[in-house]
Amino acid sequence: MTQRYAISPRETAGLSTAELREHFLIENLFVPGDLTLTYTHYDRMIVGGAMPTGTPIALPNPGNLKAEFFLERRELGALNVGGAGSITVDGTVYELGNQDCLYVGKDAREVTFASADADTPAKFYLLSAPAHHAHPTTRRTQAEATPVEMGAAETANQRTIYKYIYAEGIQSCQLVMGLTQLKSGNVWNTMPSHTHDRRMEAYLYFNLPENQRVLHLMGEPSETRPLWVSNEQAILSPPWSIHTGCGTANYAFIWGMAGENREYTDMDAVGIFELR
Repeated sequence: MTQRYAISPRETAGLSTAELREHFLIENLFVPGDLTLTYTHYDRMIVGGAMPTGTPIALPNPGNLKAEFFLERRELGALNVGGAGSITVDGTVYELGNQDCLYVGKDAREVTFASADADTPAKFYLLSAPAHHAHPTTRRTQAEATPVEMGAAETANQRTIYKYIYAEGIQSCQLVMGLTQLKSGNVWNTMPSHTHDRRMEAYLYFNLPENQRVLHLMGEPSETRPLWVSNEQAILSPPWSIHTGCGTANYAFIWGMAGENREYTDMDAVGIFELR
């Protein structure tokens, strides 16, 4: 498990493109037959990806957690962006199709990821945050998620937001998780942008054609910085940073947060005229 340390807006303002990517971009989440984890010092969020092929993959217990097992003091959200698969939690099997989500509560000891077909493997995007209470392990399909229509074609940001783990949905200690699908011909996400000083956020961009990119904007509203992001790469967004993007083609993204609360609407709006 690799680590990313938290840095301030002042430090970020002076970073080169390569340094921005080193601190805030996770480039290789999905490795065939493997599981990757990145421990961030933003609200202690862990970002990972599991891509089982012929053999199921067990959730490891990295030594730097100093825990008896991975979820001894943590909770986990897993959202499948690949082929059909399953997650087994302490002997109970949960089937997950494309864009289905599973929340795994604190104290679950054995978690295993599997694909239904090794030729079209599942790709489980993983987010884990510290937890102080054991909530039930719960599956929610995309059909069961809470869709919200936002944006407009005139501003190129018409989109559907699917909420899975949040205050009125799957219960958790502090993890919030969902996905946004842009409508055909729309390219802007999370615009107008916002910050939320009470929690960090992570984005996974997916369903983006191989030869296309998303221009992700981060940084303070008065000091923004760009990152070009490829398909199935993730961005770490500090609490002080905006998080918005514009694609060269249609795409979707998974958003996940950890921090002081689970209120989806907890955000500090930033007017377009304020961006620099």
